[in-house]
Amino acid sequence: MVEKNKEYFQKLADQLMFHLSDEEAEELVKEFGTLEKQFSLMEEIDTDGVEEMIYPFEEPTTYIRKDVADHVITQDDAMANVTKKLEGHFVLPKVVK
Repeated sequence: MVEKNKEYFQKLADQLMFHLSDEEAEELVKEFGTLEKQFSLMEEIDTDGVEEMIYPFEEPTTYIRKDVADHVITQDDAMANVTKKLEGHFVLPKVVK
């Protein structure tokens, strides 16, 4: 397992293309340590004999609205101001390694 230290978070931030100060990296180390402790506490919970929950509600959800498309534009309209496109899709620069 990789040690989650200041250098780890700074390297991760560099890969995601944003700057992370030393203070922010130290704060992330502390917060991540707290999170790991909370997860370890959850691992101690005895779940033997507890039935898995597939859906969080026992009754079917009927109050959620139906998705209705009310303002649809054509693909040509959507691509009208695009500078780079390929086979009908937007071409964006890669931002994550």
